[in-house]
Amino acid sequence: MPDRTTLIRRAALVSLVGNAVLAAAKTVIGLMAGSLAVVGDGVDSSTDVVISLVALAAAAVISKPSDREHPYGHSRAETTATTILAFVIFFAGAQLLLGTIHKLGEGLTGGIPGAAALWVTAASIAGKLLLAWSQFSAGRKTGSAMLVANGKNMRNDVVMSAAVLAGLGLTTILGTPLVDSAMAILVSIWVMRSAFGVFREATDEIMDGKADPALYRLVFEAVRSVDGAGNPHRARVRKLASLYDIDLDIEVDGRRTVREAHEIAQSVERAIKERIDGVYDIVVHVEPSGAGEHDEQYGLNENRLND
Repeated sequence: MPDRTTLIRRAALVSLVGNAVLAAAKTVIGLMAGSLAVVGDGVDSSTDVVISLVALAAAAVISKPSDREHPYGHSRAETTATTILAFVIFFAGAQLLLGTIHKLGEGLTGGIPGAAALWVTAASIAGKLLLAWSQFSAGRKTGSAMLVANGKNMRNDVVMSAAVLAGLGLTTILGTPLVDSAMAILVSIWVMRSAFGVFREATDEIMDGKADPALYRLVFEAVRSVDGAGNPHRARVRKLASLYDIDLDIEVDGRRTVREAHEIAQSVERAIKERIDGVYDIVVHVEPSGAGEHDEQYGLNENRLND
């Protein structure tokens, strides 16, 4: 089976080619048919091309091994790329919104869009469904938040294109181009909302936020499964793209030798890896029984997890 970086690169290439074709078709036909909403949909697909290029660049960076300047490796390049994508998507949506409002202010609503606008939008819905499936599938296989975010973006595009198609239908039926302009505004707002969601998820990872209670429960369960290990506390799980870096303290009988305490800590590490896939590193700090529970401001224990 291809390695993670190869799968990410392939998914990015599929997204790049597919969106380039759709962006060109919707932008050109939208302009020819006189539909602002279809042009806006094409602009959104153009941002997806940029997203794919950034994903390819990120795949090249995250494949590098750890070095002296990056002892944790280069996995966070994926998170950085996701943050960049959020700004690109938001900028495209804002440009479409301002452009449409300006045209409405100038009274440049255009005429009734041609039938070609309907056909290219219908084709876009089918194409985006396939692209969304490919990104979600690759994202699940690789554990890539970047690909999952791109899949969500493609899924949003399907909804958006469907709305554009509905708007084109209403424009034709009612005979007023204002419906198409109003739909372009709604599309732009949808694009900006999607960008905010992607940015928020990337920021949570950069700040090591959004602790997953299920992961911590697995860590505590692993400690309980090891004889001689107790009171897991000051546990911290941070995400490095698809990997987890785990720190925690445990207590052992203070009368045990250093070697025995080390073997217990090693057993705890193995027990955690059996329960959690994609562990990058685990650091288990050993303390004598009764010396744990300090007044720390960081890390979780079982009581704080359930608060």
